[in-house]
Amino acid sequence: MQADTSRAIVGRRVVVGELAADPTEAIDRMSLEQFELPEVGALGPDEVLIEVRAAAVGWVDLIMASGQYQHVPPPPYTPGLEYGGVVIAAGRGAAGELGRLGQVGDQVLIDGLLAGPRSVGAYQRAGGFASHVVVPVAALRALPPGLSLDEAVSFFGSYETAYHCLVTRGGLKAGETVLVHGASGSVGLAAVHIAKVLGATVIATGRSDEKLAVVKAQGADVVINCRATERFRDEVKALTGGAGVDVVYDGVGGDISLESLRCMRFGARFLVVGWAATPNVSPGKGLRGAPNANQLPTNLIMMKGLTVMGCPMAIATLMDPSIRAARVEALLSWVAAGKLRPYLSHRFALGDFKDALRAKWRGDVIGACVLHP
Repeated sequence: MQADTSRAIVGRRVVVGELAADPTEAIDRMSLEQFELPEVGALGPDEVLIEVRAAAVGWVDLIMASGQYQHVPPPPYTPGLEYGGVVIAAGRGAAGELGRLGQVGDQVLIDGLLAGPRSVGAYQRAGGFASHVVVPVAALRALPPGLSLDEAVSFFGSYETAYHCLVTRGGLKAGETVLVHGASGSVGLAAVHIAKVLGATVIATGRSDEKLAVVKAQGADVVINCRATERFRDEVKALTGGAGVDVVYDGVGGDISLESLRCMRFGARFLVVGWAATPNVSPGKGLRGAPNANQLPTNLIMMKGLTVMGCPMAIATLMDPSIRAARVEALLSWVAAGKLRPYLSHRFALGDFKDALRAKWRGDVIGACVLHP
């Protein structure tokens, strides 16, 4: 049964009309606009109309809107990489495919690698900062059993990234020690959770005692405030009996990366996950060249026999989609076993999307932040 959409319905969506020079300017330039929802008969045969109920607010939303991400959809587009909601209408050919998940009126997730700003193709403008979206039925995913919708929209992007970095690239094993930077962020906290599931010892860093207390409660073995202890190598070496850590998970960049190299044992693995501390490596507005690119000292890398690995989950998956199935299967099995659950600290209404993005940019958020359209 289709929902009654015989009368025109007006929805709302956030629009990135042009790329900005930096994330703060990007927030200021975004607008909340009205639009008319399509009638059921206007849907493509394999399309569904979703009433969005929850959308994750991510760091990538900010650097993407300022043209500083490696993948930028052409404006205008709607931000929001991961989201979910209720199916309210389906195109003629979508009903059969929809049946694998439920029916019209059921809750679903939208796969952020198949629709939305992080995807490629016809639906990359269809982000989740909106009351309604039209997406292909193939992009729908069932909610992982045991997770709320807010938790589910905060799960795949962060945990797939952490898994790709720690497992696929880093080969983290039980008994090893991993140093996780930016541990209070959504991807950093996901790395803490996954590392503990794998049986590793986690040393987590951040710049706030309050946020690190949450990280400790979420499973980290030791937490270090890098604002108070800039030379954290001494503490890390003491914690590892002088040997150093086996793996560094660095989503921060800048000075922290250099100090981290001095915390590593011979032959350790350095995982480059992001550059949150230095978003200005790119000139912004979609320009390329990275004039302010982070740099690592080759002498330390060579003398310590280190392996440095870039870990772009979305790009790697686009280049080789076959790597994803095992990753998703493992993550869902850990969710089903009660071993993984996203932590959410902030929720906002759609009309307060700028407050949500500013909270993310300032670092107020611990774990995940969600919009409720």
